Amino acid sequence: MTPLLFLVGIALLFWLLLVRPQSRRQRELAHMQSTLEVGDEVMLTSGVYGTVRDLDDTVVHVEIATGVTIKVARGAVGQVVREDGPAPDATPEVSEEN
Repeated sequence: MTPLLFLVGIALLFWLLLVRPQSRRQRELAHMQSTLEVGDEVMLTSGVYGTVRDLDDTVVHVEIATGVTIKVARGAVGQVVREDGPAPDATPEVSEEN
């Protein structure tokens, strides 16, 4: 009985420390990417900063310099940038449903 309880405890600890926080971050990122609006300042996952100029369901057109617009997948948007710099936790809290 004790070895089984130990294994269950290790599995629970693994889930609490690794799996649960990662799934929460994925939900927050998906929420942020789905609520993008034209005019938002964004940082792409490649580190490129720009302004959202057009949105489709899966594609975002980002202006990275005056007159230079690139077309990227929505998933390439890493975060929305505030006026005073990138915000590590700029995405709103997503209610956890268990």
